[in-house]
Amino acid sequence: MQKIVLAFLAPAFALSMFLSSPPVSAEKWRDEGHPGRHSHEGKKWNKGKDGKNHRGGTSHGHYYFDDRQRAIAHNYYAPRFQRGHCPPGLAKKYNGCMPPGQAKRWRTGYPLPREVVFYDLPPVLLQQLGNPGPGYRYVRVAADILLIAMGTGMVIDAIQDLNGM
Repeated sequence: MQKIVLAFLAPAFALSMFLSSPPVSAEKWRDEGHPGRHSHEGKKWNKGKDGKNHRGGTSHGHYYFDDRQRAIAHNYYAPRFQRGHCPPGLAKKYNGCMPPGQAKRWRTGYPLPREVVFYDLPPVLLQQLGNPGPGYRYVRVAADILLIAMGTGMVIDAIQDLNGM
């Protein structure tokens, strides 16, 4: 007899809890007074899209790297790429010494694929670029310098094509 009563009471109790709970998620947007449902102003991932980066400088639509950092990276890598440290077959490809099919396998805003090989930047260049901030690091992939999030591997920003600058 107790099993029959429990079989009817348990679903009835669950249904009553579901029906009596307020729609919490619907009130969030209504109470905060958001003018547009898809407003992206002030969002962390949208910083720099208005031409300003988080350090107060202009970034021309880039998230982190500014013109000074791009010039530093170019000045550091331009002589090295011109010297031709690539094997003869790869030097003709002009893609930063990457084998065919390996060039540009990353995208900003997405995690760096696990099969992409990346290298730490030289300490001299790291010192000139400055600290990327806690939780981030600079890496080099082919002829690109990437700023990635350490936990997720998300590509935040990039200085692309250092050998073609």
